[in-house]
Amino acid sequence: MICTIHIAKYITAQGVFVRKLANGHIVIRAGQNLLTGRPISKRAA
Repeated sequence: MICTIHIAKYITAQGVFVRKLANGHIVIRAGQNLLTGRPISKRAA
């Protein structure tokens, strides 16, 4: 599943979901990198 996360105030990243952490952050794989951040919630169009 593709997920988008906030890494910093104006920086987002998109990648394949790896796992959810206890503090609510998620880990994604972007290329060969693992990135951690706050998930961006899905909004209804």
